[in-house]
Amino acid sequence: MKDNFSKQAVDYSKFRPQYPEEMIRYIVSFVDYKSTALDLATGNGQVAHKLSAYFENVFATDISQKQLDNAIRAENIIYSKESAEKTSFKNQQFDLIVVAQAVHWFNFDVFYKEIYRILKPEGVFAVIGYGLFSTNSDSDKILRHFYYDIVGPYWDAERKYLDENYETIPFPFDEISANKFCNEFIWDFETLIGYLQTWSSVQHYISKNNQNPIDLIYDELKFSWGNNDKKVKFPLLLRIGMLNKGNKV
Repeated sequence: MKDNFSKQAVDYSKFRPQYPEEMIRYIVSFVDYKSTALDLATGNGQVAHKLSAYFENVFATDISQKQLDNAIRAENIIYSKESAEKTSFKNQQFDLIVVAQAVHWFNFDVFYKEIYRILKPEGVFAVIGYGLFSTNSDSDKILRHFYYDIVGPYWDAERKYLDENYETIPFPFDEISANKFCNEFIWDFETLIGYLQTWSSVQHYISKNNQNPIDLIYDELKFSWGNNDKKVKFPLLLRIGMLNKGNKV
């Protein structure tokens, strides 16, 4: 798994959007026994923290110590630094395993073998994420130019899976047809810029060019944002499955 987010761990914790409670509650509704959950590539711990309200114990892992240092704490969350593809957990340990906004970074073959090892026979596996947000039409033009043309060449190849709404990832499970969800916010300009700053493509651009690409659209975007409704809408991505007993991953 690539570590694209250690450098902006504080911003990531502050500006990345939270998943709505109804979506977490919906995922948990498929889990019969709520003893132990796992949030892989936990990042800022937001999903682990939400799961801690439903499960006796929640484990959460990430390869970035800086991310873990900024993660949300709770008494029943156990954080550890380790890879999602090769964990230290016992066979058939978890009732629920969740991966949020990260599965596209994994070696799918290795990762899914590990899920089959550590998920309980009747456990649930969920992949969640969010795609490119939309806003008012005026700001959207600026932001889509930024996304596709300015930082477009700096996205990792794996980003395509998010652009394809996780519909094209391998998913070797008995899949449950899932409801659709979206996330809506009112963002001030500082929050908008803070979120853009967390994009891995922005960080790659800065590393290659010694310039922040956000500066190229900053004034135009600020003017547009100040003259519109500041509403932001994220399409949420969700796939839920259970072990396929006849599938040898």
